[in-house]
Amino acid sequence: MAVPSENYSHGHHESVLRSHSWRTVENSAAYLAPFLHSGTTVLDVGCGPGTITIDIAAMVSPARVVGVDASEQVIERATELAAERDVDNVEFVVGNAYELDYEDESFDVVHAHQVLQHLSDPVRVLREFRRVRAADGIVAARDVDYGACFWFPDSEGLDRWLELVRAVYRSNNTEPDAGRRLKSWAMDAGYADVVSTASVWGFNSEADREWWGSMWETRILQSALAVDAIDAGLAHQDDLIDISRAWRDWINEPDGWLAMPHGEVICRG
Repeated sequence: MAVPSENYSHGHHESVLRSHSWRTVENSAAYLAPFLHSGTTVLDVGCGPGTITIDIAAMVSPARVVGVDASEQVIERATELAAERDVDNVEFVVGNAYELDYEDESFDVVHAHQVLQHLSDPVRVLREFRRVRAADGIVAARDVDYGACFWFPDSEGLDRWLELVRAVYRSNNTEPDAGRRLKSWAMDAGYADVVSTASVWGFNSEADREWWGSMWETRILQSALAVDAIDAGLAHQDDLIDISRAWRDWINEPDGWLAMPHGEVICRG
C-alpha cells in the first residue's frame, strides 16, 4: 500500500518550533509518566525538536530512546539539544510514521504527541505503532481538540482564527479535532484495551498570554498555515493581519484566558 503524502499544516517556521520547544513530559505527557521507568525502551514518533524525547530519555536511562520525525531540520535541532544536555541514551533519526524502520516488538513504549491530527490515515499509523511495540508494552498518543478550545474575553478575531485553523487542516485532509477521536481511532486500529483521558493547556497569566499569544501573532502571518490558508482560498492577507491583531488584543487583556483541551490514550493488546 502506498504511503500517503502528507502536508504538515504548521510547517517549521521559527514561531512553530518555539511552541514545540516549550513542551516537556510535565506539561505535555504527564499521562505517560507513570509508564516511564529505568530500562524502558521508547520510540517517540513525530518528536519535533526533541524536548519531550530528551525528558523521556532522562527518565528511562540507561534504556534506548529513539526520536523519529519526517523533518531533517528538526532532527538536526533535536540532536544538538541532546548533546547540549549531555543525554547519551537518545538518538534522533529521519523517518516516516507509516513505515517505521524497526523490527516487530522493538520498543516497550511507542509515543506520539500532536502527531495523529496531522495525518490523513491515523488508524493506519496506529497499526504501525502496534507492530513495533512489545507485546506487553503500550502505545500512547495525545492530540489537541481545536474544536473544544475556548477563551475570554469573546473575540471575533480569535473566532476567525479557530475557524481558519480547522479549515486549513481539513483542506489538507487532516483532523483538527483529533483529541475526541483518539479512542475511536485506537479501537479501529485493533487495540483490545484503550484507556482514554483528557488534559488541558491553559494560558492566563500575563507571561503566558505574551508567550502564547505572540507566538500565534507571528505564526498566523508567517508559518505554512498562513501559506496554505491563502493558497486554498480560505483567507486573504488582510484577514491574517486582522487575526494577528486579535491575538495582540487578547494579550493586552488583563483578564485574558485561553484553554486548549487534549485527548490522550494508552493502548494495549
